[in-house]
Amino acid sequence: MFCTDLLRWRTALLALPIVLAACVTPPSPQPAPVPAPPAPVAPAPVPPLTPTSWEQLPNWPQLDLRPSWPAFLQSCSALKRRAEWQNACAAAERLTADDNGVLRAFYEQHFSPNTVRNPDGSTQGLITGYYEPRLFGSRTRTERFRYPLYAVPDDLLVIDLGEVYPQLKDLRLRGRIEGRRIVPYYNRAEINAGKGPAPGRVLFWVDDPIDLFFLQIQGSGRIELADGTKMKVGYADQNGHPYASIGKKLVAMGELKLEEASMQGIKAWAARNPQRLSELLAQNPSYVFFRELPAELSAPLGALGVPLTEAYSIAIDPRSIPLGTPVLLSTTYPNSSEPLNRLMLAQDTGGAIKGAVRADFFWGFGDNAGRQAGRMKQVGQMWVLLPKPAEIPVVGITAAGN
Repeated sequence: MFCTDLLRWRTALLALPIVLAACVTPPSPQPAPVPAPPAPVAPAPVPPLTPTSWEQLPNWPQLDLRPSWPAFLQSCSALKRRAEWQNACAAAERLTADDNGVLRAFYEQHFSPNTVRNPDGSTQGLITGYYEPRLFGSRTRTERFRYPLYAVPDDLLVIDLGEVYPQLKDLRLRGRIEGRRIVPYYNRAEINAGKGPAPGRVLFWVDDPIDLFFLQIQGSGRIELADGTKMKVGYADQNGHPYASIGKKLVAMGELKLEEASMQGIKAWAARNPQRLSELLAQNPSYVFFRELPAELSAPLGALGVPLTEAYSIAIDPRSIPLGTPVLLSTTYPNSSEPLNRLMLAQDTGGAIKGAVRADFFWGFGDNAGRQAGRMKQVGQMWVLLPKPAEIPVVGITAAGN
């Protein structure tokens, strides 16, 4: 009896998995996965320069090209040894600038026009102005002259990555050594608090911190000493921090309306709020260092290394527009709808000048130039004239190709 019962239990236990398996509901068939739609492909950015025809240049047949000729010759003084510029600059030396038709024929023979476009294909951009300001200063610190204008600090490192990575040829890092590490250089607030440049790196002491701030934005200026002597200073280097507009900061803070955020408007705000000025200036961490320029220079030196020409030189972004090239600028006068169309020369750059259709118009020296520059925030278009490649004679080839 016991063995029979045991045999029955064993049979039941062996059959249990089969019974349980039969009770399990089979899974429902799953639908095949639907493939995800392909990610949208962003359109490729439009090249900054698009070839065009002379007929597409606004007012080209009527444009007076003579006033810009001295600026063009300045560009040639820096570029004439480059292969693509040799023919044009050699021909320019043989021309006189008193015949507008001759100059127009010269440009059409030696240059090709190109429309400047933003990456999205649009052709309009911001045109601002800059100038050469006058500051009052001293070689020594006094109660009046107590704001330092610095030369390049001895501890500022400039690292050119292009020497190691050719694809980064336009990228330079700035910093300082801290122990065994390279760290960012001091920002504006830290420099104004006494860090960074040693006292021996002061070129001049000036009497107005907001004028000193705008001198750094302009990049060059003149320091008038007590005896009336005017010393010229120009951009030498920068601390490596990005530029930030204090005008935009004041608008964001509700301190100024957008149309009031000009140089004049910011100076007026500073006069009303002297106790808040340091805090405002610290909002722009970028800091510019200067060098003293020869007194005989006719004008500030631009990034091309030649003196700028009042009302005929512009600052551009060299990643889009080659330095030295003629640029037909079509915009309007500051705070006006009056057309301002003229041939300019791309002879300078600037920390705030970023983008293809973007330029800074050099108005010259003095208070009137400062008023024009401070009010200029116009919409404009640009066309670049690129030198045609030199024609290389082909020798040793017959009609049969041998």
